Amino acid sequence: MWPEAIRAVREAAPTGFLFENVRNLAGPRFREYLEWIALHLQHPRVTRDANETPVEHFERLHRLTREPEYRLTWQVANAADYGAPQIRHRVLIFGVASWLDVDPEPMKPTHSRDRLLWDQYVTGVYWKRHGLQGRVPRDDKTLSRVRALARGDHPNELPWVTVRDAIAGLGEPNGKFDHVLQPGARVYPGHTGSQLDMPAKALKAGDHGVPGGENMMVLDNGKVRYFTTREAARLVGLPDTYTFPRSWTESMRQLGNAVPCQLGEAAGCWLREMILRNKPKVSAETSRSMG
Repeated sequence: MWPEAIRAVREAAPTGFLFENVRNLAGPRFREYLEWIALHLQHPRVTRDANETPVEHFERLHRLTREPEYRLTWQVANAADYGAPQIRHRVLIFGVASWLDVDPEPMKPTHSRDRLLWDQYVTGVYWKRHGLQGRVPRDDKTLSRVRALARGDHPNELPWVTVRDAIAGLGEPNGKFDHVLQPGARVYPGHTGSQLDMPAKALKAGDHGVPGGENMMVLDNGKVRYFTTREAARLVGLPDTYTFPRSWTESMRQLGNAVPCQLGEAAGCWLREMILRNKPKVSAETSRSMG
């Protein structure tokens, strides 16, 4: 996939680009491959020779001293930090054309767990918004963090969006508009579901056999049930007008493979902002390309 992605950059020569991939790409097992991807995206025209091994190509890219065609940054981003009601980590790669003379920067989070804890356990506005009685933290670690927050400053970010926030107004499954109860959810070791008052675990591309219970929610009474397709769609950021013609199993597979829309929007806006930091150069280059 990545050689074709780099070829697309080489042939299209965009002003900027954005790629995303799985979190493990930044892990120790694939870190050298990520470094090769980053170097090759900076120099997309420096292609691998016919008799050159991948290692030799990597080393040749490392030795280059000329200005790259693209300046690049990458980061591991948690979708919940950008307004998605889902804990989902993805690698994001941002690139901007060097002629813009802009050094790309990683995105800054707009939402935080601290602000959610503040709204839940310092001011209580979270519970009031949902018409519920105030609650106390369930574990000592969270309680300790809440006490520290109460002694400090008000967090400036927006609060993480929770499962309860995301599915508000849907009510219990009614069999309509993809809001259909799927039986069979159960708890066993390592398969516990998502809490209502935190972002969901990352949805997975599966159904009953998904490890960790990522496709289940834990209700207020302690029981569990599977997310309906409509609820899962909200966790991904899709509008209620989006319909799913396939079965729950197939729909959950597709939703489990989807990057939350909120993260995609945040990343796209961030790339646009970086490109437009040097508006005169952007306008001049656009005029030349059209002339």
